[in-house]
Amino acid sequence: MDRVFKALSDATRRHLLDRLRENNGQTLGELCEGLAMSRQAATQHLGLLEAANLVSTVRRGREKLHYLNPVPLHQIQERWIDKFERPHLRALSTLKRKAEQAMSGKPEFVYTTYIEATPEKVWEALTDPEMTAAYWGHGNVSDWQAGSRWEHRRTDGSGTADVEGVIVEAVPPKRLVLTWAGPGEDRPNGPSTVTFDLKPLGGTVQLTVTHENLRDETEFRQAAGGWSAVLSNLKTYLETGKTLSLPAWS
Repeated sequence: MDRVFKALSDATRRHLLDRLRENNGQTLGELCEGLAMSRQAATQHLGLLEAANLVSTVRRGREKLHYLNPVPLHQIQERWIDKFERPHLRALSTLKRKAEQAMSGKPEFVYTTYIEATPEKVWEALTDPEMTAAYWGHGNVSDWQAGSRWEHRRTDGSGTADVEGVIVEAVPPKRLVLTWAGPGEDRPNGPSTVTFDLKPLGGTVQLTVTHENLRDETEFRQAAGGWSAVLSNLKTYLETGKTLSLPAWS
């Protein structure tokens, strides 16, 4: 938390966050445009923001894209603001207000969290039906091989899948890519895609979730609120063995 407040104390870094709020997923060059700042100075500021977990990065080929990461702001909200009954995840709605704009070749939602666990344990928690049922309310079922089907099944014994798709890539315990759509859902641009990237950092795992090809602002807001709740619950589950109440989201 100290790193977050230190990062936010600088006007230049707040301005960089504002730039990402207005247009998420920018390269270093794009962020420097119109600023009286060298690339080296911008890199240093972005490094501090990334260290505070306020900025997440995703590589696309040779480009490094920067994303505003709402997780620390959500944690501040949970610690102080939620006690006064502010609407849940209100910060996410504000910070992502321009997410409906097309960003050709760029991920549409990126969420990063840090979990005190091993990559193997996080991978298991993402792919084991019983574990996903515990913190997600649905069991993820598949053989987790590239090209195989997967289903996000209810835990009421009906076997009904609320989400289904295909495993695009599976490299345990590092990377999992899958398509995401409702059963029989007709999507003109095809199903959305979810990518889980796991990176060990000391005794923690940096888990980055990228949700691409979201249909519209409504779907974006559902994804933003849903992933925040699910991944917060995953972190709590792996670190404490307990779970939290989840809002209605697959």
